[in-house]
Amino acid sequence: MADPPGCCRPCATCLLCLYSCQWITTKKEKRKGLRTTKCDCSWFLFLFCVFLFTLVWLYFAIIILNDFHNFNEFIFKQRKLWLDWSLVLLIATAVLITYSAVLLVLALCLQLCGQPLKLHWLHKTLLILTALVVAAAFTGLGIKWAEEWRSARISLQATGPFLHIGIVGGMTLLAWPLATFIYRTRSTGLKVFLLLVYCAVMIALYLAPLGIASPCIMEENQLPPKPALVGHRGAPMLAPENTLMSLHKAVDCDVQVFETDVMVSADGVPFLMHDEELTRTTNVQAVFPERAALNSTTFNWTDLQQLDAGSWFLERRPFPTVQSLSAGDRYQVTKQRIPSLEQALEAAKQSNISIMFDLRPENHSDYQSFVNATLEVILQSGIPLQQVLWLPDGFREQVKQQAPGIQQVYGRKRLQNEKEPLLHVNLPYQDMSSEEIRQYRQDNISVNLYVVNQPWLFSVLWCSGVSSVTTNACQVLKEMKHPIWLLPSSTYLMIWIVADCTSFLAILWAFLLLK
Repeated sequence: MADPPGCCRPCATCLLCLYSCQWITTKKEKRKGLRTTKCDCSWFLFLFCVFLFTLVWLYFAIIILNDFHNFNEFIFKQRKLWLDWSLVLLIATAVLITYSAVLLVLALCLQLCGQPLKLHWLHKTLLILTALVVAAAFTGLGIKWAEEWRSARISLQATGPFLHIGIVGGMTLLAWPLATFIYRTRSTGLKVFLLLVYCAVMIALYLAPLGIASPCIMEENQLPPKPALVGHRGAPMLAPENTLMSLHKAVDCDVQVFETDVMVSADGVPFLMHDEELTRTTNVQAVFPERAALNSTTFNWTDLQQLDAGSWFLERRPFPTVQSLSAGDRYQVTKQRIPSLEQALEAAKQSNISIMFDLRPENHSDYQSFVNATLEVILQSGIPLQQVLWLPDGFREQVKQQAPGIQQVYGRKRLQNEKEPLLHVNLPYQDMSSEEIRQYRQDNISVNLYVVNQPWLFSVLWCSGVSSVTTNACQVLKEMKHPIWLLPSSTYLMIWIVADCTSFLAILWAFLLLK
């Protein structure tokens, strides 16, 4: 088999060595018997599919980073082991995508050089393992974290227009190796089949924007106001969650609401704590080792005040931002204690921000007494009741009667036969479509969605018209003065037409040039 013009023989030999793990000398006699068989073509197709499969997983991995702190917390509750598993996910995904991408590039270069595609058995084995690992990752995602499929659908509203251009560009580049293969193969049936498949895919891609819908395709003057920020347990990327330091850092980020979680101690003192156990966010294992696994509500307030609620933040580094803290902030972190609800209300009143909270655990046998104790603290604090946003559903009617000024926030969508209109709803961002957000906004219903950390997600919800978002990354979203992108429909139409026409001309040129 003669080397094609423009393909240097040493380069072709090196490519074949890397792909086939065989060193082929330049003597033509030693090339005899090396031909691309139907089996080799099948393995190339498998390689291409594995690359696409891994590429899709990379996309999912990037999307789920918005919610990955929840996964870290889940693993800690199950195994009592803290690790930033997002790093493990990204490194493993990068290795898999890099390996399959390098193999694919080698195969395409070999095809352009007219060399046989003899994939080595070791590569075949690793490709099968790659496919199995990615399939297992998707399966686990579907079983344990099914809501992330909805996150992926939302992400397409942010990335759809750009994914379309990228995929069109990638498929256009495939025209060169495809044209080379078609002109060299003698099988008419195979030629027709490949051309029909390629043409069908390209036509579908050219028309794909007809099905792409994004709230950020709008005129500048139609953009809704920027959503208000709600600090999720304060500013947990800058300070230990549910502490006074976290509240003050959230105030520095211009949040309008401090979102927290309230529990009630054994002697009736409401305090801030998210987990039912104290092990993740305090040093309870060192101070009360025999009681560390008990529910937070079994401790009295005197015991709770002995716990360090800040040092874990420096030790476990729940977010990458911890390592950039100043020396003064690090010292302040070590001085944090579990705050009472009374202290939090006083800080919120002085900072002129609202406070929104859940009352946990909802299934506790003394839950009504928890409600009573919490209400008593609120009424005695002197905070304006309109600054208090009440989330718990239990004994809500009692709360309305005793403190009618408190704003009631519901963790559900409105019902068809609602007795009294909802004014505030608080839902996961996956639970509301852009159309529903717009409708609620038209009906003057305040919509808060949680937990929104990534700028791309914040941009989509901003364009949709959401009232506010609960976030861990208030310091990031605070700096956003505009959505990441905003395109008038006429501009997007022009980009679509130019991209499709450029692609078509490039494909035509590839087939004519290589004929």
